[in-house]
Amino acid sequence: MLKNLEGGLLEYKITGKFLANIRKEFREGNEETVKVVELKRAEQRRKIIKEFVQEFRKVARGSKYERRHLVEKFKREMNRIIHKKLMELEQQPTLIK
Repeated sequence: MLKNLEGGLLEYKITGKFLANIRKEFREGNEETVKVVELKRAEQRRKIIKEFVQEFRKVARGSKYERRHLVEKFKREMNRIIHKKLMELEQQPTLIK
């Protein structure tokens, strides 16, 4: 892309459009890596748990993470109060479900 820009074959009037095209080029070539990066960024923060679960499942799909690693990542990124309550249960959950 840079060679095409320097050679005058590509022209962008808006930097945002240029950056969006670069992101698109890199994402299309390596979907699994993108999914892993998105998964690493997934955090509950102020989202309700239902929203977090939905987001987490979306980014986990295609990441090639195995079940145990997904559950551990999910536990680490969920709200600490919810996590504590789950850990206090007699039968701790082993699935995100």
